[in-house]
Amino acid sequence: MEKLELHIEGMHCGSCAIGIQMLVSQMEGVKSVEVSYEGKKGAFEFDSAKVSKDQIVKAISELGYTAT
Repeated sequence: MEKLELHIEGMHCGSCAIGIQMLVSQMEGVKSVEVSYEGKKGAFEFDSAKVSKDQIVKAISELGYTAT
């Protein structure tokens, strides 16, 4: 398992954070997701054999947010 922390820009409310959590948590290989609207960040634990950091970042960007 790998751990990843991302700074996420573009969230306007707590519902934005919940939406990101719901989407990423459904990705194959993702074990845990914690997104904080207040902290503008997300913490992800995933199996790098099943999903990559780039795939997680791309999924977040497809929702309209910027993850770095």
